[in-house]
Amino acid sequence: MSKKASNTITLAHKMNPTLSNIITNVYAECKLEISNFKTEIESKEYFACTFRLNEFAIIYREAKVTPKKAGQFVTFWKRTEKGPIAPYCINDPFNFYVVTVKTANKLGQFVFPKSVLIQKGIISTENKEGKRAFRVYPPWDNPQNKQAERSQKWQLAYFYQINENLKLTTSRQAYEVFKGK
Repeated sequence: MSKKASNTITLAHKMNPTLSNIITNVYAECKLEISNFKTEIESKEYFACTFRLNEFAIIYREAKVTPKKAGQFVTFWKRTEKGPIAPYCINDPFNFYVVTVKTANKLGQFVFPKSVLIQKGIISTENKEGKRAFRVYPPWDNPQNKQAERSQKWQLAYFYQINENLKLTTSRQAYEVFKGK
């Protein structure tokens, strides 16, 4: 094992168990290396953190199952210099927003490219304020209304179920996941 791979696995042990498992069993196996890992204290209930995954800047959250609605809820905001929270904006330095979703027996990640979040109005632009939170709909959820169905439809293009069938065995395949191909 290379020194960099060993560092990635060591770093994984400082994270929440779900992300640690993904880093050790998926990212490290694909030669995707974690660096600049920082937890975000204010959204700790979503295991909020930022890190670099090779050359990509990642914002990470773990979504929450809510009892009354389909889908899982996730925050996507930052604290401004003046104090209040605000949606992320087009100028914020990141490449992907990675959201882990899980149930008792299912696990997956949404890997949303920044460009898609801009297009979907989740990231603020000069013309429109973005969102501070939203719902994600993994394939095992059944949305109960048309808006949720539309959201699930576009979101699933960026979803990867993590199980024994996920065989990301080369760096090239892993990069394709993170480049949204």
